[in-house]
Amino acid sequence: MVVGKKLTFAAGVLPVLVLTALSATAGESGRANPFEAGTWSQPASFIDSCVLAALRKNGIEPAPPCSGAVFVRRVYLDVIGTLPEPAEVVAFLADQRADKRAALIDALLKRDEFADYWSLKWCDLLRVKAEFPINLWPNAVQAYHRWILQELRDNRPYDQFARALLTSSGSNFLDPQVNFYRAVQGRDPSSIAAAVALTFMGTRLDSWPDARRAEMAAFFSRVAYKKTAEWKEEIVYLDPAPAKAMDAVLPDGTKVRIPADVDPRAIFADWLIRPDNPWFARNTANRVWSWLLGRGIIHEPDDIRPDNPPSDPELLAGLERELVSSQYDLHHLFRLILNSQTYQQSSISKGDPAPADALFARYTVRRLDAEVLQDALCAIFGTGVEYSSQIPEPFAFIPTTQRSILLADGSITSPFLEMFGRPPRDTGLESERNNLPSGGQLMYLLNSSAVLHGIERSPRLAGILRRVNWRRGDAVRQVYLLILSRYPTEAEAEAAENNFRTSGLNVKQALDDVAWALVNSKEFLFRH
Repeated sequence: MVVGKKLTFAAGVLPVLVLTALSATAGESGRANPFEAGTWSQPASFIDSCVLAALRKNGIEPAPPCSGAVFVRRVYLDVIGTLPEPAEVVAFLADQRADKRAALIDALLKRDEFADYWSLKWCDLLRVKAEFPINLWPNAVQAYHRWILQELRDNRPYDQFARALLTSSGSNFLDPQVNFYRAVQGRDPSSIAAAVALTFMGTRLDSWPDARRAEMAAFFSRVAYKKTAEWKEEIVYLDPAPAKAMDAVLPDGTKVRIPADVDPRAIFADWLIRPDNPWFARNTANRVWSWLLGRGIIHEPDDIRPDNPPSDPELLAGLERELVSSQYDLHHLFRLILNSQTYQQSSISKGDPAPADALFARYTVRRLDAEVLQDALCAIFGTGVEYSSQIPEPFAFIPTTQRSILLADGSITSPFLEMFGRPPRDTGLESERNNLPSGGQLMYLLNSSAVLHGIERSPRLAGILRRVNWRRGDAVRQVYLLILSRYPTEAEAEAAENNFRTSGLNVKQALDDVAWALVNSKEFLFRH
């Protein structure tokens, strides 16, 4: 249950602090509504030209630019899955350079947390999970995760990343990329082909005619598996049994003859990553766009088919060209999208949100990923979470110093992560991750003793009071910077001060109430 002082606060200050979230126009600090800015600080790109043309055609007005405070929080969460530190927010807001947003984007792409966070995304898609029904086993999970993490840190071109997975052979412990083939629930050619199509082509083979599915499966008909004397080690290899050439048909209808001594997977991979391939670059560009904007140009992002056309074909084609011309440099694609006016719009729609979201007339509001939210709470509380799994062997114990976004194994979870939609990693579908809010989530944040004790015992919140010499106004400003990455508006500061005067609580308790209210706000729980 929520303790009495929380109920007292909720009846007074909470509506002012929480319900004002995501409702306005803007300034960088303290002004009435801190969510929007007046003018654009950078020119429009080809992305913006495409989006604005589609909006004009449909009579939809785009949102204005987001404020600097909104941008710094948004880009930290979207690029590195991490809330900015208060000092980073202050430094960014004080920076007078016209290109400070572009400079911040470049800096974030170079941080270690970029690979940490995006390894989480790729582990979801690649089904990195030790236990049933994937059964990679812990040793292979750790090896696979380390390989994915290093590929991201090196910014390996995406076509090379995909080819390394598709043509891999060897031990699941020593050649970790072979776990791509082990992380498919069925080991028959048709199941492997379905996983390949979903991951690298963004399409679901169950929507294809039987003949076309069989043609694609043929390229994976020689994938074989064998055990070794090492516990849980398995070798993925190319079955040498066929003694003659094989005729096959690629998904675009091209007929090929594959010599007996050539790996059919290599033929498929070489076709897949060609610049003119109709699926590969399109799928990749669409996925990255959906990750950063909250919705694919083709929606859902892993359901590309003729009867599910892109909402903006020119935009998607332009992103495809940029990806190919950059030699499949994903950082380049990130920069293009993040620096666009489209990405940097306010999240407050000028009209009906449904068509606005479909045509990207605003930044799409969506709840934080479960792991990101857990890490954000830990950052506020000044604590960590210990994860463990006693099955299968060897037992896994994750220290409290490791962040949740670095959980390699989809089998290692917690009631919190499950409540907030962490995916089971069974299928590789984007929809496995559930970022929709629920009543259970709201009740947990309002009533959980873990949240209450985290705030009351937080060394970070206690340290704020000491640093500002117990000055209430300064303390409130620092709590806002810590939790919402912005300064309070005048109305919010006045509401908090009124709570100090009238609640009958000491300064520490009243400040805890402010922190509790902000943690329960939509502005904290959602990307905006």
